[in-house]
Amino acid sequence: MTVPEGPGPHRRADEPSVVPVLEVGGSHVTAAAVDLDRARIADGTRRRLPLTPGIGPEDFLATLAEAANGVLAVGALGARTDGGVRTDGGAHPVRGVRTDRGAYPDQGTYPDRGAYPDQGTHPARGAYPDQGAYPARGAHSALGGHTAVGAHAALGTWGIAVPGPFDYARGIARYHGVGKFASLDGLAVGDLLTPRLNPRPTRLRFLNDASAFALGARLTAHPGSRRLVAITLGTGVGSAFLDRGAIVEDDPRVPPEGRVDLLTVDGRPLEDTVSTRAMTAQYTDRTGRPVDGLRELTARAAADDATARDIITSALHALGGALAPWLTAFEADTVVFGGSITAAWPLIGPPLTAGLSHHTPSLARLTLSARADGEDQALLGAAAFAARGA
Repeated sequence: MTVPEGPGPHRRADEPSVVPVLEVGGSHVTAAAVDLDRARIADGTRRRLPLTPGIGPEDFLATLAEAANGVLAVGALGARTDGGVRTDGGAHPVRGVRTDRGAYPDQGTYPDRGAYPDQGTHPARGAYPDQGAYPARGAHSALGGHTAVGAHAALGTWGIAVPGPFDYARGIARYHGVGKFASLDGLAVGDLLTPRLNPRPTRLRFLNDASAFALGARLTAHPGSRRLVAITLGTGVGSAFLDRGAIVEDDPRVPPEGRVDLLTVDGRPLEDTVSTRAMTAQYTDRTGRPVDGLRELTARAAADDATARDIITSALHALGGALAPWLTAFEADTVVFGGSITAAWPLIGPPLTAGLSHHTPSLARLTLSARADGEDQALLGAAAFAARGA
C-alpha cells in the first residue's frame, strides 16, 4: 500500500500555515507550533519534557498534555515587540513592520502531498465551527497572536509523531513487551489526551516517528527526491520509505509494513545486531566494562578504543548489507539517517557505505546524508502530515 501523504508543492489556501505538533521519543516529548510557510518551528513555541523509563499511563498522558498546553498557552506563544515573553495573558500591541528580523528567505517548493487513506475519512476542509473566528491581529489567541506565527493556525488538528508499534489510525498504543513503554500497552492515547488539551482539538493525527522524520527531511533538505528512505538509529532501528512524498508501507518493494527492524541478519532479528541494547551489551561482554549508550560507545571508538570501533564497524556493515536489497528493489535515490548515532557520522558512514556497496556495487553512488536535527525534522513532518488532514 502506498500512503499518499507528503508535503505538496504549495500549501493550499484552505490548509493551515501553523500546526501544533507533538513528537514522542523514548525519553522525552516535545511540543511546538510549526510554521509550514517557512518550514520552521515558530519562535518561542518549543517545549520539551522528560519521559521517565517505565512511565505509567496517567503520568504519560499528563506529561503530553503539559507539553501541548504549554504551546497553546499565552506565555508560550506571545512574544512582545521588545523581545520579552507575555505571561499575563494580556493583549499584544498591534503588529507593525518587523524591525528585529529580516525577511524570511524562500524555503523552496514542497513535494507532493496526498491523503492518508488508513486514517479514516477526513472532515470537510475549512473553518472549525468550535474554534470561532480568528481574532484581530492586535489581540492574542492561542496560535494566532504570535508575531512569528501568523493568523491561519490549525487549532483543530494536531500532528503527533510516536514510535511503534502503535495503532496510528485509532490512536492506541500497542507496546506489549516493549520495555520502557510496556505499561502503556492498550492505552487509547487519542481519546484520553484530547479532553486534556485546551482548547480541545477536533482531531489528533498520529504517525510513526520515522515517517515524520522522513517527511520533514524531504520537505527541508531533499525536495527533489523521488524515492527517499529514512533510517533512524538509536534505541532501535526505525524506517520509512517515501515514493514522491507518499509513505509506502505494504508493497513488495519494501520490507513488511515498511519496517527495517523486521529484517534479519544471519537468521537473527536486525536489532540483535544494530541497536543500543545489542551494541552496548556486546561491548560489556567483550571488555567487562559498562558503557552508557551509543554516544559513549561512539566517543570511545573515536578515542581509538579498538573494541568499540570494531563493534560499530561490524554493526553498521551488517546494517548496510541488510538494507541493500531493499534499497535496490525500491530504486531509492536518497537515504537519510537520523537518531543519536548520527553525531558520529564520520565513524559510521564508511562501514555503512561499505556494507551497501559490498552487496550491490551501484549503491556506492547513492546519496547518503545524516541529520543531527532529527527532532526538528520529525516536528515538521508531523505538521505537514496533520495539515493535509485538517
